[in-house]
Amino acid sequence: MTETATTHGARTFTPPTPFAVPGRIEVSGRVAGRWQTATLTEIRRETPRAATFRLAVPGWAGHLPGQHLMLRLTAPDGYAAQRHYSLASAPDGSGHIELTLDHAEGGEVSGWFHEVARPGDRIEVRGPLSGFFAWPGDRPALLLGAGSGVVPLMSMVRHHRARGLSVPLRLLVSARSPEDLIYAREFGAETTPVFTRSAPDGTPVGRLSAAHLAPLLADPPAGGWEAYVCGSNAFAEHASRLLVAGGQPVDRIRIERFG
Repeated sequence: MTETATTHGARTFTPPTPFAVPGRIEVSGRVAGRWQTATLTEIRRETPRAATFRLAVPGWAGHLPGQHLMLRLTAPDGYAAQRHYSLASAPDGSGHIELTLDHAEGGEVSGWFHEVARPGDRIEVRGPLSGFFAWPGDRPALLLGAGSGVVPLMSMVRHHRARGLSVPLRLLVSARSPEDLIYAREFGAETTPVFTRSAPDGTPVGRLSAAHLAPLLADPPAGGWEAYVCGSNAFAEHASRLLVAGGQPVDRIRIERFG
């Protein structure tokens, strides 16, 4: 799920280890290795194709923004399906976590959540997993996401707000249209939406570009940005190249990609 390579033109940079970045975060293998039973308590529609699922996990040990979990569904005949999903919620000690899932065409797990799941259903979860993409709020964060790639980044935004952090944080999020923009009701001054197919009157339509990043990279905060990129393979390649071209150090770009 976590990708660590970035590209710039024909040159490929691959860190010597998956954690070759400042601020490595260790994940407890004991906690992450244990399956727990979660109960679905709420379903919230985000867009026509995405919804947020709130789960109660009494034994949840907590997580950091940007981490994900393993989810397991088991059918009556014993068939089991497992998937990794990013955590959308900020860590709050409530014993609840949230996942936001796209309804993937033909997806057996996302299809079950969107078509079958109801509050009261039980699901197995294991985590939190991965420290590479986590952001504990200790350094300026420049977040770039597209589509459902905004999910772990929203956990960071929520954490930033909930803790009243003063460290700079900016989010650039790409969506096809305003109707496809996950969490649109929650975004504030820290967020710049980029629409690739249709946009409100007066808003340009097009891909994330160097012009969107230039003001942020030309005048970075003290200590510089830690950049987090999450989205499809194509978006991750495009966004990471823009960052490097704009002067962002390659060893301070963390990437999660899918598809």
